[in-house]
Amino acid sequence: MKALIYGNGESRSGWDITKSYKGFTTWGCNAIYRDCKVDNLVAIDYEIQQEIYKSGYPIKKNSWFADWSVLEGFDPGFLKVNYRPTDIHETPKRNNNSGYGWYDRKNCVVQGKERETAEKNYEEMITKFPYLDKEDVKIKCFKNVGIYITWLEDKDKIQNIESPKNWCAGTTAIHLACQNGADEVYMLGFDLSDSDEPLNNIYKGTDNYLPADSKGFNTDEWVSQLITTFKNFEDTQFYWVVDSEKKPLECNNVKSISYEALDKVCNT
Repeated sequence: MKALIYGNGESRSGWDITKSYKGFTTWGCNAIYRDCKVDNLVAIDYEIQQEIYKSGYPIKKNSWFADWSVLEGFDPGFLKVNYRPTDIHETPKRNNNSGYGWYDRKNCVVQGKERETAEKNYEEMITKFPYLDKEDVKIKCFKNVGIYITWLEDKDKIQNIESPKNWCAGTTAIHLACQNGADEVYMLGFDLSDSDEPLNNIYKGTDNYLPADSKGFNTDEWVSQLITTFKNFEDTQFYWVVDSEKKPLECNNVKSISYEALDKVCNT
């Protein structure tokens, strides 16, 4: 099975993600749903999961969400007293079901991060890496702060991500594709950067993303996750779609391929 995995690095901006390619299953991450419908959508952060759910996308399309534990008949009201009003993000409980009248949704997913946790993470980061831009680090650490209460439809197509845990969306998507039978994987928009470079993301500066002028991330952890995936699925052939001057990680089952060459593969 062949899989196209769309990361959201800026290098894929010239690729037509709206096009269907015969013989390929597509996987995408986070806000890519705004621009196209992929076969499988992966989201890790709470606020983008809630955005996706509110859009109605997971009602019809396969979606994979981290920490997506459905609470049946649960009243989260008592939890909200521990959060500032501005930190409470809740979708409507009341719903008008296509002309059949109003009703209350009964099940929900509750996720969140406390300000105390964000503050602790911030202090640890600036102590360990004093050369980093403190304001930039603070924005990143306080992202996702608050409680996210998402009231659910009776049916949707969301699957909770059992494994891997605590990975970024892109590497999670690759691992899930392999779990689901992909033995030929093409990775687009997986651009490695660094904390002293501008943030490399197609959706930066948009809702539920970091500001456009943010700095990038140290990608050592992402690279570690990729290597783990390559080793876990040693019989799978991975193609890292990159610019001609760049080279992927040195792994036996990983090859580089240009976007031009991939276009020929997808259209033959």
